[in-house]
Amino acid sequence: MYANPQQPITQSLPQEVEVTLLLSGGHEYTLPIQTDAPLLQQLFEVIMEPEIHATRLFQVPIRKGRGVVCFRGDRLVGLVTEPPLVIQQQPPNASEAVLSSTFVQLDNFLTAEQQKQLIHYTLQQEGNFVATNTSTGEREYRKSVVLHTFPEYSELISQRIKEVLPYVLTRLSMPTFSIAQIEAQLTGHNDGQYYRVHNDNGSPETATRELTYVYYFHREPKSFSGGELIIYDSKIENNYYVQADSFKTIEPRNNSIVFFPSYYMHEVLPIQCPSRTFADSRFTINGWIRRPG
Repeated sequence: MYANPQQPITQSLPQEVEVTLLLSGGHEYTLPIQTDAPLLQQLFEVIMEPEIHATRLFQVPIRKGRGVVCFRGDRLVGLVTEPPLVIQQQPPNASEAVLSSTFVQLDNFLTAEQQKQLIHYTLQQEGNFVATNTSTGEREYRKSVVLHTFPEYSELISQRIKEVLPYVLTRLSMPTFSIAQIEAQLTGHNDGQYYRVHNDNGSPETATRELTYVYYFHREPKSFSGGELIIYDSKIENNYYVQADSFKTIEPRNNSIVFFPSYYMHEVLPIQCPSRTFADSRFTINGWIRRPG
């Protein structure tokens, strides 16, 4: 996890994309470009503001460096990127523009019997849970307990996620991507525990996380309150996604699962659990769906 509230717009994309230059006269040239390369930014600047950059001269290596294509900015008519690369054009009042966050919450994700067995298994594993931490090592940022290995149910959750993923991606207006890995951890939150504002793919080791998911489960009757998931809207400042003041609140409904893009800023509000017993905790199987690096 990463606690920095700023995230590059291209953070959730691969380090390299295939870019096809579409030039006037019907000419096309395809080359690989690093997503953080100045050349890529300059090409998009021409597309977004062609009048300003019309006379800019480009000398772009092609054919693995065996040739160079030279052209002025006014000859560039379009770009094709694979995988898709979306650059948010910053409007004049960008500091006020808010990008609304989206999420999908599905109820009855497991069968009643599967959930019953999961709760029984979780309570049996109480002694194997350990305190959570963050990749930054920051103290007082996350308070909960976690079980990292639980193959009996991590595989079940992964299989169910694969079944619903096409529907989820459609609802989120996200393109289909190859799944490299589905990460999973079993987490418990009890009285006074929380997770402060963070995103899930803001560091090099987490950059391939495309989607975050959270599956909620607990004993009935419910013995805690709070623990809502807050997903913040975004705004763009200096070509970075930053947290907006507005947000969506997701209730931790029993046997439901939530999906949202991993670059969203989000947090878990504090739990109130008067009994303070492990069995009365707010439990989740949560994790991340990764694309190939």
